[in-house]
Amino acid sequence: MGNESNNGKVPLISKIAYGFGDVGCNFSWMFVSNFLMIFYTDVFGISMAAVSALMLFSRFWDAINDPIVGGLTDKTHTRWGRYRPWLLIAAPITAILLVLSFWAHPDWSNTAKIIYMVITYCLLVLGYTCVNIPYGTLCGAMTQDIDERAKINTSRSVSAMIAIGIINIVTVPLISKLGSSSAKNGYLLVAIIYGCIFAACHFFCFAKTKEQVVIPEKEKISIKVQLKAVMQNKPYLLALVGQVLFGFTLYGRNADILYYFTYVEGNASYYTTYSMCIIIPSIIGAACFQPVFRKLNNKGRTASIFALFTGIAMLAMYFFNVKESPVVFYTLAGITQFFFSGFNTAIYAIIPDCVEYGEWKTGLRNDGFQYAFVSLGNKIGMAVGTALLAALLGKYGYAANQTQNSAVIAIMKHAFSTIPGILWIVTAIVLFFYRLNKKRYNEIVEDLKKGKDDSNSVKNQRDLLNDFYRRNIDEFESITEYVDDGHTGTDANREDFQRLLADVMSGKINCVIVKDLSRFARNYSDAGSLIDNLFVQMGVRFISLAENVDSYKNPDSVSNIIVPITNVMNEFYARDTSRKIRSVFKSKAPKGQAQADC
Repeated sequence: MGNESNNGKVPLISKIAYGFGDVGCNFSWMFVSNFLMIFYTDVFGISMAAVSALMLFSRFWDAINDPIVGGLTDKTHTRWGRYRPWLLIAAPITAILLVLSFWAHPDWSNTAKIIYMVITYCLLVLGYTCVNIPYGTLCGAMTQDIDERAKINTSRSVSAMIAIGIINIVTVPLISKLGSSSAKNGYLLVAIIYGCIFAACHFFCFAKTKEQVVIPEKEKISIKVQLKAVMQNKPYLLALVGQVLFGFTLYGRNADILYYFTYVEGNASYYTTYSMCIIIPSIIGAACFQPVFRKLNNKGRTASIFALFTGIAMLAMYFFNVKESPVVFYTLAGITQFFFSGFNTAIYAIIPDCVEYGEWKTGLRNDGFQYAFVSLGNKIGMAVGTALLAALLGKYGYAANQTQNSAVIAIMKHAFSTIPGILWIVTAIVLFFYRLNKKRYNEIVEDLKKGKDDSNSVKNQRDLLNDFYRRNIDEFESITEYVDDGHTGTDANREDFQRLLADVMSGKINCVIVKDLSRFARNYSDAGSLIDNLFVQMGVRFISLAENVDSYKNPDSVSNIIVPITNVMNEFYARDTSRKIRSVFKSKAPKGQAQADC
């Protein structure tokens, strides 16, 4: 858990700069997702089967590099912070890789084309990962204030929607203008322009943002331990499933969209008109995330509502087309984009909050590692969506720059409307079960802050217990912390102690771990009754670290003479301390001296 200055408030220029980071990301990745597939098939002359195989193969590559890059960002230590230096270094390299990826060589042999495609695309994906993971993680490092994070992500989403709108409107005519009669030259020159914009936006983001949340130094934690911690983070797992569905739906449809307008509607220029109709709804929808979130106080439920209406509007688009019903078609397109933009803001606003939840739940904070799996989940969805589209188009006889058969036309039409519409509704159902609302999140942040401010006794116990858990993580499914800081161990009615007993009685937990017996109960009869009777009856394992007691691994340790002796000593110590305090009060009272309420 870290400290932050300025009460968590982020300057306006930093919010704007962070938004520009996503402008840069979209001038790279949205250009790739919307145009690269049709560039490969219709300009470079690569088969649909090869493109489909590449999309799937690249995800194995992502599965390796995403967690590695995420872990490396968490271990980065510079005077600029953990995440910002990656933007400075990786952005210009990625810009060069973007240009190389859109450099067509249609006269090469099929084998040479495929090798070039695989190498440049995999390097581009790696470069983008080195920018996007630290960029996405940076939001959580700028503040822990949930409302400020919502504003930062709104700035990000509004900026992204503007960038996407510009890309979609200008790219097709820009390719034609710059390339004259050569689409190959047009794509290359556009890639050079977009690569420069990509790098410049991330330089600006680097210069005007600051990492306010300072993460304390920690020992090296294995990937296995981090994965185990992630699996206990239920809000994060829901967000991860949402990201997989999001990637599948968004990028699968984006890969199809230019094919749809070119071959189903009969004119690629309709895509520019379509893009002009959705840019304003995109910006308004992104800005509407905050008021809807303020009403619901739950980012997951907010994303769920936006996803639901995105799906409904997209399903309706199946029944209309540009030629016969242009007004209805473009109106539905604007409505779809309005709700999609709200969802896009909400889904990325969820992730930083899940980091705090994970730290509170497991004692382990791993921002970059968690964002890496979000990125991987999104890319897996993208790979499956685009690969499936390419495979189906190839199977049913797609022919580049030719009139398509009825089966191919049907695939393009359904990939544009009904299939993503249904998947958006599924996404809405998944995220409806996200339960980390604003009130609970603020309580968690306060608990984490209290963890820094509570007594050294509690802090030391927490450190010892967390260390024991990490060293023996394979033995436990999940952990829950029970703390009664400031309450005497002789009081069996303290709140969290009673919550622990209730969880034991209900069968919710089957193991209790304490630093030492005095931290469990200083009343001999209570401690003995619980350890010897209740825990045995309920099948609960009891571990006390200081006395080396473990009722499962070493049952004799519980009945060892040191346990009852220790309990008696703890009870005597508590009574003796209480007697001494009362005698001090009695001596002060006749003298009129102040007495603190204990």
